[in-house]
Amino acid sequence: MSGASTEHHDPSVAFESAKLGLWTFLATEVLLFGALFTAYTVFRMKYPELFRVEHAKLDRVLGAVNTVVLITSSFTVVLGIDAIKRGKARLLEVCYGATILLAAVFLCVKYVEYSAKFHHGLYPHTNLFFSLYFMMTGLHGIHVLLGMGLLSYVIVLSRRGRLSASYYTPAEMSGLYWHFVDLVWIYLFPLLYLLG
Repeated sequence: MSGASTEHHDPSVAFESAKLGLWTFLATEVLLFGALFTAYTVFRMKYPELFRVEHAKLDRVLGAVNTVVLITSSFTVVLGIDAIKRGKARLLEVCYGATILLAAVFLCVKYVEYSAKFHHGLYPHTNLFFSLYFMMTGLHGIHVLLGMGLLSYVIVLSRRGRLSASYYTPAEMSGLYWHFVDLVWIYLFPLLYLLG
């Protein structure tokens, strides 16, 4: 009985369980975004001229800025996870704080971009292209917000002394989720902004 209890609190078992759960969740997210990417591709092939004209109304510079912001945020996550693996909780908190700040920058840029579209009368119901654009980028934005919440929770855990070089599962799992969010944008950016 005591052996079972010890196994339950084994950090390596907890890590593997958490990893399996997260990968299962991410698989459903891949299916969701995959369906949207497929819909975009199908309609783009069906209405190439509409998509070419509407795509030109997107701001490539803002899209590129957000791409750099998210790639940088993935780097700060990697630094944070490396820090806690070496027992440097304070450095983890700084790196995750920087990631949250970069995520906020991403959302602010997206707000500027959305505001410009609304100002020019481009709404989700404007046409098929912008319906898909707002749906895909909006859903991604929700995932960015969720990621900010997860990273904030990890910072709270760290400040309470719950993370260390021997236990950092929450940091690693939230980092994995954040990399997924970034990866989705790496697909969205060229698909929406670059492929005219």
